[in-house]
Amino acid sequence: MEEKRPANQPSTTAPTDTPHLKGKDAACGGARQESGASAAASELVRIERMSYGPAAVGRLASGKTVFVEGAVPGDEVRVAIDEEKPRFARGRVAELVAPSPERVAPPCALACGGCPWAILSYDAQLAAKRASVVDALTRTAHMDAARAEALVAPCAPSKRQWGYRNKLELSCGTDAAGRLILGMRPESGADVVSLDTCPLAHRTIEGAPKALRGALRYLSGSEDLGLFRVGVRGSLRTRDVEIALWTTPGAFPRAAAAKTLASALKNTSVVRVVAEPGRARKVKKVEALSGKGCWEEELAGARFLVSAPSFFQVNTAQAEKLVELVLAGLQVRKGDYVADLYSGAGTFSLPLAAAGAEVVAVESAGSSVRDLRRNAERAGVEIDVVGGDAARELPELGDLDALVVDPPRAGLADGVVASIAAAAPRRVAYVSCDPATWARDVARFEREGYRLADATPVDLFPQTYHVEVVSIFERCGS
Repeated sequence: MEEKRPANQPSTTAPTDTPHLKGKDAACGGARQESGASAAASELVRIERMSYGPAAVGRLASGKTVFVEGAVPGDEVRVAIDEEKPRFARGRVAELVAPSPERVAPPCALACGGCPWAILSYDAQLAAKRASVVDALTRTAHMDAARAEALVAPCAPSKRQWGYRNKLELSCGTDAAGRLILGMRPESGADVVSLDTCPLAHRTIEGAPKALRGALRYLSGSEDLGLFRVGVRGSLRTRDVEIALWTTPGAFPRAAAAKTLASALKNTSVVRVVAEPGRARKVKKVEALSGKGCWEEELAGARFLVSAPSFFQVNTAQAEKLVELVLAGLQVRKGDYVADLYSGAGTFSLPLAAAGAEVVAVESAGSSVRDLRRNAERAGVEIDVVGGDAARELPELGDLDALVVDPPRAGLADGVVASIAAAAPRRVAYVSCDPATWARDVARFEREGYRLADATPVDLFPQTYHVEVVSIFERCGS
């Protein structure tokens, strides 16, 4: 669970009550600039840095921190204040007085919220992401600033700055005429912004929003199909393309859907995921409408079959960088007993087993457990797959030589770090998608007798503020 910061406390990261993009699956968009605000109601501000969020950070004349949407470090802007609290304010660009040398023109002008850093040069994005990791260590883990600077490596750049996503998740909405639209819902929670293409997606699925919108309009006609989300995965390596229709329970034209979507977008699989809408997205069943019923990707020399509800990293090339850093950091020897917690479909389990480790993988999502077992069998490696909650299963695993943990955004639950310490692995690799919860857990590890040896930010999500961190802990005295 995340540490709570008082709502009125400023930070170099986004305030805790600032809504964020929806996790690792943020899609395309552009920064917003308001030109209609009155200059008389605005204040001239020089932007200092990026927050860990869509906004940049400056100071008002009073000295108060202000989070400004649509700005980048080095900009001189007039800021229209939208919200003011005792210790910080939020605003937007009313006028760009003097642009920063780091400001660039994004290829996508849509304000869908998925590319909030597209107006910032890529080198500056990398520097800001590293700074957010260092800042988390000093503010949340209360680490000495000099040590934090020394521990955090430069942010590993993505090979592709655009066209890197192997997955799009499209929300469903309606236009003014009541017709189906597919697009992104901005983090403000406003109506869905319709998309034709997404420049973050690679070429096999970049044009999927427009193609699928037309096909699904035709399929639905005047009927309500219960459709609330459409997922599209594509692989440059295997050429697989899967369309996943997320619907509420009820009747559905399966055969017609398969036929219509086959003519709209060349695919290898169409599935229907029957689930309840909402943040939890509790899946009731998955129906294969055509093709092989799953999506195949190649990563780190292995082939992965992934079911529509299962998590898989959206930037395949950068996911290989994560694997490389984990294997190098754990220094696994043949026969070592290694646990992989929150293992998903096996991103780390398979490479560890291929390196000669005896791997036990723990995963709570049923679809990922099935995928991992199938992937291990296809790869010809032995992995002990445990379906269950990591916090409950970890104490039953016994003594470990090494461990990798890749938790969700909330980080590790209370007591998990103590359970890891009780299992006494020599080294722990912690892969995180949230610097704040990771830094909280860094402090927990160091209290339990482990020392953070190094941390490498990895950019899996160019044009957004999101960053992955691969960190290595060593047991003190080992």
